[in-house]
Amino acid sequence: MQSSGGTEKLERKTVEKNRRIHMKHLCSKLCSLIPMSKNTITQQDQLDQAFYYIKELKERVDRLRELKEMRSRGMIGFRPAQVEVRNLDPNLEVILVCGSRTRFMFHEVISVLEEEGVEVINASFSTVGDRIFHSIHCQAISTRIGLDPSRIDQRLKVLVR
Repeated sequence: MQSSGGTEKLERKTVEKNRRIHMKHLCSKLCSLIPMSKNTITQQDQLDQAFYYIKELKERVDRLRELKEMRSRGMIGFRPAQVEVRNLDPNLEVILVCGSRTRFMFHEVISVLEEEGVEVINASFSTVGDRIFHSIHCQAISTRIGLDPSRIDQRLKVLVR
């Protein structure tokens, strides 16, 4: 009976030894896949670094998924357009700032201005990042009629929203 007990003991030692070798191989494989700092010495430090790296990657993937979902629903890059009308008597300056995904027709803005009795002298735009800046310089068609900047401002704000 002792020989079978000794055999079991020897067998357990071999199984444990093989398990440790296998775990060591798995740890080295994990460490080869993850960027490690040069001063990481112990296996525990390596495992800790791997844990935090994987956790960071998971958080990044979650943020990117959320961003992708928001973009697919059209929520990203959508900021309400801003309108500013400056009265530079007898002229008028209209500044429109909108996101690149904001949907309004520029010709509609010009139509509103013309309906309000102004003539467009100059119109320009520039793009900075995901924002588009429109600048429109106008003057009254008839100086006798004049301009109503507050009415123009109100109509343009309704149009771009």
